[in-house]
Amino acid sequence: MFSFFKRNKKDEIEKQGDDSVISSKELIDEEGTVEEQEVYTELSLPPSLNIPQESQYVLRFLNNELPPLKPNQISLAGIELRPEENKLIVSAFVRNSLAKGIRLSETSLLLIGPNGEQLARKVFNLADLGEIPAKSSRPWHFVFDKSDLLSEKIPSQGWKLAFELKKHATHRLDLHETWEKAIPQEEKDKLEKMVEGLPALKQGEVNFLGLQAKENENGGLSVTVLIRNGNTKNIQIHQLPLLVEDASGAVVAKGGFTLDNFEIKANTSKPWTFIFPKELVLIEQPDLSKWKVTIPEKN
Repeated sequence: MFSFFKRNKKDEIEKQGDDSVISSKELIDEEGTVEEQEVYTELSLPPSLNIPQESQYVLRFLNNELPPLKPNQISLAGIELRPEENKLIVSAFVRNSLAKGIRLSETSLLLIGPNGEQLARKVFNLADLGEIPAKSSRPWHFVFDKSDLLSEKIPSQGWKLAFELKKHATHRLDLHETWEKAIPQEEKDKLEKMVEGLPALKQGEVNFLGLQAKENENGGLSVTVLIRNGNTKNIQIHQLPLLVEDASGAVVAKGGFTLDNFEIKANTSKPWTFIFPKELVLIEQPDLSKWKVTIPEKN
């Protein structure tokens, strides 16, 4: 792992970067009780890093010089920045002013220059930091590859790391053209209202919501499913295994479906009907007063 302050002697160390602050509600959708107006964060060394005593001393000194945070804030306080082997290593304190420990997840970070210009962007798995204790600062290295850089000129002073918060677009209904032509406007309106009223998806989540299940005259089973895409990109589905359970938990039908050019746009939900032929229906007269559809686990 990269070391802190490799290019300087201890007595030459000073904090090179500026600070960025956001509310914990914006980043992790959490808030705590407000017990005080200012929060001074204590140094919390990552258990996964072996930091020499000399560097620990300097980190402690720099942390003590940091300005206090307000309650319920998360901050990135820049320590130093240096190029190394086609990489840019940015060190910063990740600060937590909540009265409880927090764990972060995969998050996009920006390196921003003195005039607000974007210098680099990368998605980091911040779960690697472990739990950041209550009212603490955790030093960490953020390594940007050459491909992550957005500028050839990287200033050594006046920069800052910042969380890139993307506003969630409204989740909407996406009907296949065959559905657009086949169903009346009243049904479209009902589907739109239902999609708007469903719980929000987590970023990157894809799930399946059963809308209607009915037995066919020939002994098959028709299942209409709402496929929900919480990604910021369109997804393609080519092969889809499905399993249907009835109110008692019994497996009613199980089979795989091949889809041709089946795309679900970013942040949309698309309804589709899957027809299980008679040979894939496992029980007669299932209790469909309550049912669910899932992707079966692989053995």
